[in-house]
Amino acid sequence: MKLSLLSAASVGVLCAAMSAAALDAITIKGSKFFNSKTGEQFFFKGIAYQPRTGFKGETMDPLADTVGCKRDIEVFKDLGINSIRVYEVDYTKNHDTCMKLLEDAGIYLVLDMPSPKYSINRKQPYWDHDMMSHWTAKVDAFSKYKNLLAWIAGNEVANDVETTPSAAFVKAAIRDMKAYLKKKGLSTPVGYADNDDMHIRMNLINYFNCGDKDSRADFYGVNIYRWCGDTADFKTSGYEDVTKNMTDYTIPSVLTEYGCNLVRPRTFPELKSLYGSDMGNTFSGGIMYEYSEEDNKYGIVKVNYGDSKVEKNDDYDNLKKALKDANPKTIKIGDYKPSGKDSVCPKPSDTWHVKSEVLPPTPSSARCKCMMDSLGCTFKSENLSADEGKAVGEAVGHICGQTSCSEISYDTVKGNYGNFVACDPTQRSAWAVNKNYLNQNKAKCEVKGADTKTVSSPKQEDQAVCLKEKDDVGNAGSPSSNTGDSNSSGGGSSKTDSSDKEESGSESGSSSKNSSSTMLAVQPLATLLTSAVALFYLF
Repeated sequence: MKLSLLSAASVGVLCAAMSAAALDAITIKGSKFFNSKTGEQFFFKGIAYQPRTGFKGETMDPLADTVGCKRDIEVFKDLGINSIRVYEVDYTKNHDTCMKLLEDAGIYLVLDMPSPKYSINRKQPYWDHDMMSHWTAKVDAFSKYKNLLAWIAGNEVANDVETTPSAAFVKAAIRDMKAYLKKKGLSTPVGYADNDDMHIRMNLINYFNCGDKDSRADFYGVNIYRWCGDTADFKTSGYEDVTKNMTDYTIPSVLTEYGCNLVRPRTFPELKSLYGSDMGNTFSGGIMYEYSEEDNKYGIVKVNYGDSKVEKNDDYDNLKKALKDANPKTIKIGDYKPSGKDSVCPKPSDTWHVKSEVLPPTPSSARCKCMMDSLGCTFKSENLSADEGKAVGEAVGHICGQTSCSEISYDTVKGNYGNFVACDPTQRSAWAVNKNYLNQNKAKCEVKGADTKTVSSPKQEDQAVCLKEKDDVGNAGSPSSNTGDSNSSGGGSSKTDSSDKEESGSESGSSSKNSSSTMLAVQPLATLLTSAVALFYLF
């Protein structure tokens, strides 16, 4: 009996030691992840974790659901995973219990920075101080946890040729969030996850690993659903091609989603390649999509919010076995000599609508406040109703179809970004309304359907002064990469000439050769208030 108790205690100590070792900080060297303490190479054996069934509320947050965490972490341990990817959380809630349970189980967290309300929209992208403030708040809330392994700044944002302009805004976000982390003394890697689109994949792969190192992604994720069933193999599934794309990459590559569900039950034959000789030297493992069975039918268990019951399906046992059999060949950090080549930035083309060398500006709340203080015509309230927002959106679309709004618009192909393009939608709209006021020699300050007001003596007379304000990371102010017009308020004037019409174009919603590349970065406020994102196109 004594021997039995002693053995149990020994096993407990051993398990605790294993858990502690698994939660050493993970670092990046070259194209691989390593345990910073032991020097062992780290491979993700993860699962996407975002239960949705039974949820009632505004923001889904599985890491604040203690009943669900206690239920599911026991399942995670049985599966043998070492990481989870979570897409959405409410950073205002307390996550100590769930994060500690995950830590005790030796499980790391990969967390997406965006949320449905605060994410870069692929069709009408922008990156402003309002969005950034929510991302930094999430960083502040989760950076205290030892098992936070990585951040993802965008998930399948650019997913076809027409949406490639959004990549510029994601890369700007990566630059700024890396700078914010560095400022706080943190080195958590920030990556991007693409959708494996054959027409744009190589441009994206190269783009996020080219140019200034401070703006590059720290790792690159591929969401891939090509390997469907046991009849496919490494070559016929297309996994071979994906692996070739990343062979000379200088940053780590991860399958941030995998698990085709066209053939069920899934047996996950791709794991033999992922953790074997086919891909093990190129990819650092992957994250299976997904844990809970939802309407899209990708889950391995059925669970409900607030309910401790777990119902496993056939996919569960198959994944467990496939993970258990996965034993990738590793290398110690001291023996690893990084190779590969820096990626060459893609040039603007029919399939790539971005000037890669130039990024959108870092948001600056101080610059935007200064600009608002310069306006002679603005809104009575910063909080507009849905009806007012719709009216303002229509008015701004009309205004900027008649005159240059280059200070609040951008052209990703040319690399032009207005000095106030990173202000929030209300501020950008106010700039346009004031521009119209100036163009009418201050005769009329009005927007049909919205309350406006005139300011006889604005606090700031010259908007050029605003460009000297520091950005939200603390960098000194400077003009954006734009030939835009200086829009003084009060007694100021704005430039309007023949080039204005050519640059800003005609009505919103019209089409052009370089669709999506030139855009007025003013979000219709009605859609903002209903959490939808839609900007006016100007060509």
